[in-house]
Amino acid sequence: MAQEAAPARPVGPTRLVYFDDMGALHHSSATVLSVHQEEGGRVAVVLDATVFHPQGGGQPADTGVISAGGARFLVEDVRAKDGVVFHYGRFEGTEQGCGTVFKEGGTVSLQVDAERRSFNSRLHSAGHLLDICVHNVGLFHLEPGKGYHFPDGPFVEYKGIIPPDQIPVKKNELEREANRLISEGAKVLASVFPYEEAAILCGGSLPSYISKDSNPRIVKFGDNPGGPCGGTHVADISIINSLKVTNIRVKKGLTKVSYSISP
Repeated sequence: MAQEAAPARPVGPTRLVYFDDMGALHHSSATVLSVHQEEGGRVAVVLDATVFHPQGGGQPADTGVISAGGARFLVEDVRAKDGVVFHYGRFEGTEQGCGTVFKEGGTVSLQVDAERRSFNSRLHSAGHLLDICVHNVGLFHLEPGKGYHFPDGPFVEYKGIIPPDQIPVKKNELEREANRLISEGAKVLASVFPYEEAAILCGGSLPSYISKDSNPRIVKFGDNPGGPCGGTHVADISIINSLKVTNIRVKKGLTKVSYSISP
């Protein structure tokens, strides 16, 4: 398959459709900006807009299909760099020399793997829910840090420690509180706000890495304080279904809370 050369100049930031509509799994009006083969052989498709979530923020990449006419591009990985989203994968049929590819400037249709997106969103939301539960069970001194919301061992990490003798009790309290909130349910809001409004939604302040000149995207669970996040989430806390705290580990001033959700 003949590939276009990598773009000589950078394209503008990709519009993230899921930022405003996390339920969007299909989009039929994206424009092809480039199709090129990167060093190492991976084929990348760059569009002006996408419903595909790139790997980042502790959440795996979406997979799915981009199509136009007789061309189908199977999206196997998605990454973002400097605001531009790169869809990596392969064109159907090109291995046998009979497939077709996209043309720059053409319109394509995007379809995300719904089952994978749903599970990843539930895992990500479960991690945010644990942040709320940590506060609700009295662990006010724990400061949210790194989150890993992949199926193979999801966890959230906090600055600060839980005394070893309290770990079994807090483990049970966190799990009970999480499942109480899940059973009650509450709407999940995700949108972009001016800095001042975002700070209010997050309890009065934002992390220092958020620029005061920015309009951060905030995710808010019910009446609980929100937090900055670029990922996808459930529409209601109840969709998480159930959460189990599988382990709590304290090491070097950090507390790692591992968890799982039902399939």
